Amino acid sequence: MKERSFWCDTVAPFSPAPRELPARVDVAVVGGGYTGLAAARELARRGAHVAVLEARTMGWGASSRNGGMVLTGLKAGAGQLVKRFGLETARALFCASLDAIAYVEQVVAEEGIACDFRRCGHIELAYKPGHFAGFVREAELLQTHFRHPVRLVDKAHLHEEIESDLYHGGLLDEASAGLNPAQYAVGLAAAAERAGAWLFEHTQVTHLARGAAGSGFDVTTTRGRLHADQVVIATNGYTTRLVPWLQRRVIPIGSYIIATAPLAPELARRLSPHRRMMFDSKNFLYYFRLSADNRMIFGGRAGFVPPNAETVRESAAILRRGLLEVYPQLKEVAIEYAWGGTLGFTFDLLPHAGATGDGLHYALGCGGHGVALLSYLGACVARRIAGQPVENPFFSLPFPTAPASLYNGNPWFLPLAGLYYRLLDAIG
Repeated sequence: MKERSFWCDTVAPFSPAPRELPARVDVAVVGGGYTGLAAARELARRGAHVAVLEARTMGWGASSRNGGMVLTGLKAGAGQLVKRFGLETARALFCASLDAIAYVEQVVAEEGIACDFRRCGHIELAYKPGHFAGFVREAELLQTHFRHPVRLVDKAHLHEEIESDLYHGGLLDEASAGLNPAQYAVGLAAAAERAGAWLFEHTQVTHLARGAAGSGFDVTTTRGRLHADQVVIATNGYTTRLVPWLQRRVIPIGSYIIATAPLAPELARRLSPHRRMMFDSKNFLYYFRLSADNRMIFGGRAGFVPPNAETVRESAAILRRGLLEVYPQLKEVAIEYAWGGTLGFTFDLLPHAGATGDGLHYALGCGGHGVALLSYLGACVARRIAGQPVENPFFSLPFPTAPASLYNGNPWFLPLAGLYYRLLDAIG
């Protein structure tokens, strides 16, 4: 079993053009994932001198380690959004997720990114009978008040979507898509560079300070210093004390994935006849889909802590048991890859984007919906920097942190949260 992302073995490494770090740029982007690369592409296309500063390699983080699901909606369901914000804001938030998918589709087409993008739809699967009753209410809300078509699939017809007896029905949304996330990240990096952005790998930003007389930022990196008029923080689950205000609002959550050996075409067709993106209704959910070469890509919150060699191996064993719970017919199929990545969650389970008022911009916290949303929000941040009016509900949301300063970036509470959500799954 290879302890690395399967997706990265499907793409040639991206090598930015060799350059010296400039003394000055219009915008410095910290982080070379979807957010930073989308922002850099948009800024460069508008004539800005922009530098992307990435501590590892472009797309190294969750951008090349996720499940490749380009999903409608948010971590919080439509019903939860209506209860918290009212119908109008909830609908605006949901519609922004549809705009995000359309943005990714447009970029893939414009830039000719070969990443197996396909509008295959997703299906959420009811782990318990009571969860399907919740799907019925969610479907009515989406269809009636959000004007968004979805379809209920009862247990009697679920084999039309998945060859598994584990679940009790599903909620199908045809608007979602899938892609190869590493190929998309590399394609986005190449597109940003073609647009004129300067990309720097192995260039960790270690300090940010206001420039002389309060003008712009002095940016210290492991390769030297530069001055930027404005800065975009695009670090998501890898946010550090570089910006303490943001670190206190983003929780790094580990997510883990295994990939099987390629399946026989007929077996793959039976397991997932329409090649949907699939996930279930547990808090400790499973999410899974077929790759282009018919591997079953199977992920979940096997552990909440960010990955290391030990947690990847432990999580691989947990996920294999989960895979066989869903698909016992895969008992003899080898697991060829296992890996983990770090997602950025917020305390309200919603993405956030905005600026601090002094030229420091950010977009992060999508909680597993980042392929589309972080690409889109990175582009929206760039358009705002360029002076373009952008109507986006995520820019006006309050951005909470833990009460009473209980969180300073060290997620000490994750083991307790894991126990709590496992208990909810057992009794809910």
